[in-house]
Amino acid sequence: MQIYPWGDSRRFYSYAAYFRRMFGHRMQKVTVNAGFTCPNRDGKISTGGCTFCDNAAFTPSYCQPSKSITQQIDEGVEFHRRRYREAQQYLVYFQSFSNTYATLERLRECYDEALSHPDVAGIVVGTRPDCIDEHKLDYFADLAARKYVAIEYGVESCYDATLQRINRGHDFATAERAISLTAERGIHCGAHFILGLPGESDEMLISQTERINSLKIDTIKFHQLQLFRGTPLAAEYDAHPERFRFWTIDEYLDLFVEILRRLRPDLVVERFAGEAPPRFHHTEGWGLVRNETLLSMLDEKLEQLGVHQGDFFNTFAAEI
Repeated sequence: MQIYPWGDSRRFYSYAAYFRRMFGHRMQKVTVNAGFTCPNRDGKISTGGCTFCDNAAFTPSYCQPSKSITQQIDEGVEFHRRRYREAQQYLVYFQSFSNTYATLERLRECYDEALSHPDVAGIVVGTRPDCIDEHKLDYFADLAARKYVAIEYGVESCYDATLQRINRGHDFATAERAISLTAERGIHCGAHFILGLPGESDEMLISQTERINSLKIDTIKFHQLQLFRGTPLAAEYDAHPERFRFWTIDEYLDLFVEILRRLRPDLVVERFAGEAPPRFHHTEGWGLVRNETLLSMLDEKLEQLGVHQGDFFNTFAAEI
């Protein structure tokens, strides 16, 4: 059995393997909603939000900002203890909206409360790259000296034309700068990307791997474009369906394998596809296929092809 550089036999560097190497056991995320908003929702940049976004589609039902952070953690831990009995410690995932878009005083209240919970080993903070500054990063660096701290930036695309089209409100250079400032302070850093945004071809999605590899990130999330009811992107689809391309599961896996083969082998793949309850979907999507099933399908395809993460990386890097 072949063991890859990330320490196990799986053909890509999984999030589970990453935490086994770091902590020696399984870690489980507990999502909370701290009641933050975004600058392209409250009028600072825009009031429409990103055209694809519906936070309710991926926020667990127990996550209500009317509850304290401690109560949300307690409820999340109880749920996961029943579902994932092998989890020994928990990371609090601040997922909804932009979780650094507030005063430093407000951030201290939220994150100090989360890290004071006895079952919590660290925090994962989801935010936008235009909602961070050096003072906030210095605060997170101080926390990171005592606990696991990761900041995950919604980048979504490496192409500025796409970012403008989806009303993202920042360019790719803003993401590069935020990621660099975060990495300089020794804070674990991740990035999110959407595959399938209008105007981006398969060739563009494979090609952008070059720019992703250059980012100073530790982890990465990909997911396929999902159209959610009531979003501006759903309305655009109704008006111009010819602008959109949706893959079958097999087509998506084929595309992702090509991306994965070019991806830096030290980059942790936290997620490669997304799922949301069917009631949120504007189009049929992939139905009730769960991420666990997709993960098994990816493992099987990589095994069948005899390929793995990064096996094109050196060649790919030499070509550029």
